[in-house]
Amino acid sequence: MLARIARFSFRKRSVMIFAIWLPIMIAFSAAGGSVSNFHTTFSLPDSESKDVVDILSRSGNENRGGDTAQIVFTAPQGTDDAEVKGAMEELFSALATIDGLHVTSPYSPEGAAQNSTSEPIAFATIEFEPKGQAEMLALADDIKDLAKDIDVDGLRIAFGGQMFGEFEFPPSEILGLLAAVIILLVAFGSVLAMGLPTGTAIFGLVSGIGIIGIASTTMEMPEFSTQMSAMIGLGVGIDYALFIVTRYRENLHAGLDPEEATVRAVDTSGRAVVFAGITVMISLLGLFVVGLPFVRGLAVAAAIGVLTMMIASITLLPALLGFARHRVDNTTRAAAAGIATWVLISLAGVVITKPVLLLAAIPAGIVVWLIGFIPAAKAKMRTLLPHRRLPPREKQFWYRWSQFIQRRPWVGFIAGTAVLLTLALPVLDIRLGFGDTGNLPKDYTAREAYDLISDGFGPGFNAPLVLVTDDTSATEQSLAAVQAAVAADPNVALASPAVPVTDGVYLWQVYPKTSSQDAATSDLVVRLRDELLPASGLDVKVGGFNAGSVDFADYLGSRLPYLIGGVLVVSFLLLMIVFRSILVPLKAVIVNLLSVGAAYGVIVAIFQWGWGKDLIGVGKAGPVEAWAPMMLFAIVFGLSMDYEVFLLSRMKEEFNRTGDNASAVANGLAVTARVITAAALIMVCVFSAFALGVDRQLKLFGLGMAVAVLVDATVVRMVLVPATMELLGARNWWIPKWLDRILPRVDVEGGH
Repeated sequence: MLARIARFSFRKRSVMIFAIWLPIMIAFSAAGGSVSNFHTTFSLPDSESKDVVDILSRSGNENRGGDTAQIVFTAPQGTDDAEVKGAMEELFSALATIDGLHVTSPYSPEGAAQNSTSEPIAFATIEFEPKGQAEMLALADDIKDLAKDIDVDGLRIAFGGQMFGEFEFPPSEILGLLAAVIILLVAFGSVLAMGLPTGTAIFGLVSGIGIIGIASTTMEMPEFSTQMSAMIGLGVGIDYALFIVTRYRENLHAGLDPEEATVRAVDTSGRAVVFAGITVMISLLGLFVVGLPFVRGLAVAAAIGVLTMMIASITLLPALLGFARHRVDNTTRAAAAGIATWVLISLAGVVITKPVLLLAAIPAGIVVWLIGFIPAAKAKMRTLLPHRRLPPREKQFWYRWSQFIQRRPWVGFIAGTAVLLTLALPVLDIRLGFGDTGNLPKDYTAREAYDLISDGFGPGFNAPLVLVTDDTSATEQSLAAVQAAVAADPNVALASPAVPVTDGVYLWQVYPKTSSQDAATSDLVVRLRDELLPASGLDVKVGGFNAGSVDFADYLGSRLPYLIGGVLVVSFLLLMIVFRSILVPLKAVIVNLLSVGAAYGVIVAIFQWGWGKDLIGVGKAGPVEAWAPMMLFAIVFGLSMDYEVFLLSRMKEEFNRTGDNASAVANGLAVTARVITAAALIMVCVFSAFALGVDRQLKLFGLGMAVAVLVDATVVRMVLVPATMELLGARNWWIPKWLDRILPRVDVEGGH
């Protein structure tokens, strides 16, 4: 079927591009942009912190048990100065009129403890009903707008809490695209060989984002679904198209005409692309076992991005090859100069954050290219750059490298395994949780508020615990006893008296001495639940941001083994069906698991232990973001299987042709290593761009992804795979005859 699709796309290339793909891209993009309904609720799983929210919601106080924010203010004349007090009370009164907000002023009896005794600092607490990300950011803007007209000499106002933590994605898609252009030009020496994969990926990316927009109307998808999908889709899309283009050029150099070279490239490498895409989507959709709506939406969005890239690679790319034909190896000076102009101007636009330069880069590059058609410059600018001549395969670096490893397989196996295990060791100490706004740059208002509260009260005042009871046996004495017992804990800075929020429902605010992301705060939550509160005789629940973080981390940690186990089992079965082997898929899932473990270990060492954190701009050590391990596993394991399929399919093809395992390993590595290395470098650049942002979560996620891909493409693909394949010999391809008979047949190597 793939051969027929490729032949149709090649012969009817104008139809495929201008009558099928271009209208599809425009239609989906327009529809998705007009009807999209992205929203994020981050609803809590069943837990004690959710019980707190439910109790308060039933009592008509939905805004009391969720997250909190602060309006922090300081003035050299003191916060009790008449002018300061008048301006701030006017602001608090205005805030109280906003639906869903509960404001506790430091000038009220309930908020008396919100005035510092050591510094001229005070803060008001804002409690609000749990909202989606977009609604919360809009509410934050409304609050800041109310305060912007306050003009009192010396008065400084800052806004604290997660609500005011400015969240923005770094320009990873742009940097990834620029990195892809540079890496592909260096690796393959041809503008067309570079342009075909990137052009295919752009078509697939735009179409996929449009489809995701439409899908967002049918299920909950976070606002950052398109960015996540673009990050993954751009990487795999370039990988898939690059793999096919490389095989096409190889076929041309073997003497085939362009049509047959295209058909055979799609019917061999295209099969591996389809299977690799399916494995990535399975890995991503494994996130469904987490059981949270926004995670399901994120998984579907990422899978849609991969699917559109996969389809574009086997339909659109053959049509583009039909136009390129033998020119795929040709590059004129004008084309090279045009690409260089576009890259340089775009890089300048990213570095100095001038979007106008990004818009000007493309027309500038086109103008430089068109100069080559001016008669005076035509002779020089239309001259072809010399073709890059590759040495015979036996003299190429990767062939010689494979033979080097194959002559010392035990050394390679032991060294590669030792590196992965060493990198993975810190994962044994992993602590899941959430960072706080103290990690933001110092010029952010949420960080300024965090520092002011820490200076005036202590870091624990940035996110109090909320204790709630609706126990009908509560009395004044028992409520006071709860306050006294909690206040006596060594890590409690302040416990408020019980406040009646409605008939029979009481609430305490408890301020720890340590910050939200400190392990001691999580220990306090556990201690309150397991020891102090049960001893009081009342049924008291612990909620608030800190407790919710503990519950969320525990829930995700408990679901992670199901995700990992399910994906490993399905991946093993698929690889066994495709490669007709027991040991190859077993080895693949083990080494891929080790590469993910190495990524986990690195992020624990940097973000939790603080090793080298200053080098990437991490403010302080803290927990590993609770959602990161599941997302890292789903994405990285899928990408690792991509490279595994590309490499093993070529080795299996060579083994079927020669029956010689040693030469199959060497030849398979030699012809795929350059592609895998280039693809991995592109991925590393895309993911590393996230580490350039200001958000700790994105730094952690991006660095973890970059490390995993780098380790997988080097230690795993270039050392462990050839070493283990050599050690196992022909046993690589052994499968029991009875199992071979009952398994369905999927030919991923093709018949060429």
